[in-house]
Amino acid sequence: MNIPETMKAVVAYSADDYRLELDYPVPKCGHGDIIIKTEGCGVCASDLKCKHGAEMFWGGEIQPAYVKPPFIPGHEFFGRIVKTGDSVNNFKIGDRVAADQIIPCWNCRYCNKGQYWMCQPHFIFGFFTEYNGGMAEYVRLPAGSVVHKIPDDMPVSAAMLIEPYGCAKHCVDRAQIQCEDIVVLSGVGPLGLGMTSYARLKNPDKLIVLDMDDRRLEKAREFGADLAWNPGKMDVVAEIMKLTDGYGCDIYIEATGNPASVVQGMAMIRKLGRFVEFSVFGAPTTLDWSIIGDRKELDVLGAHLSPYCYPFVIEKIADNTLKTNGVVTSTFPIEEWETAIEYATGKYGDFKAAIVF
Repeated sequence: MNIPETMKAVVAYSADDYRLELDYPVPKCGHGDIIIKTEGCGVCASDLKCKHGAEMFWGGEIQPAYVKPPFIPGHEFFGRIVKTGDSVNNFKIGDRVAADQIIPCWNCRYCNKGQYWMCQPHFIFGFFTEYNGGMAEYVRLPAGSVVHKIPDDMPVSAAMLIEPYGCAKHCVDRAQIQCEDIVVLSGVGPLGLGMTSYARLKNPDKLIVLDMDDRRLEKAREFGADLAWNPGKMDVVAEIMKLTDGYGCDIYIEATGNPASVVQGMAMIRKLGRFVEFSVFGAPTTLDWSIIGDRKELDVLGAHLSPYCYPFVIEKIADNTLKTNGVVTSTFPIEEWETAIEYATGKYGDFKAAIVF
């Protein structure tokens, strides 16, 4: 298959310098590499926060810089293989694939224990010069990437959700939901909707979702939420206390990235409850930590990426066990990447915006 020398790509040189390059070099294929022609790339909240200069990515007083520009953004991508290195024998040209966001080194203490999603070098597609992402016509999947085949007949709008739904599954798994639990999920954007659909399969006693956008709440009900509340219109902490005889919810999953949601969750969760933090934050969160220990003795857990989740998610998206209908609401060609990013903010009522090729 003939592959051009150059391609269209969005390239980030700094937080305030993103450009569409029309003749960016197509990646070269090494011995263990795979080159795919991109079909689609979703715009994630972390892409937005990176572009808006969040300290998590570009560094500041507390954190060192994580990104290495220039880089091509985008980790929610998939496509078809157009070239393989001579040591690749489990994939072939024409296969439709998606890859875990992280490119493990397979050599650090975490990788050696199978905990590859916490790989110490921690290279993720879409933030490093050497590991460019999917806002480009072609992407290199380096040797060692965790690559998965996806069905040829899976619609683009569904395949676009493999990566976010993988993260959603891992987060919900961390919550260890039991059938008697009252579960509160704060934030039902695209990832929260994936969490809603998957958490419904755990059959909790009550699955309650919170969001400031009534359209998202309506979609969450469609995806399996028992109750959907808008904290801007009601005292959700008081309502949880009424529902639980004053004890509080058993599990609180934070998926908004808003510091107020953390404080809210700590107020409504019961003693000995489980708090799962998923989000990437654009600003620090202030909280009296005594509530975690002295007041409530909480289990506070993090959730990062989507280890071992893609096979299940691909299968369950394909058979509609995990609901995807209506989540991808706007798609744009790469020439309209700025519009795609603007729509991804949700200011026009979108759940998920994406670039398609």
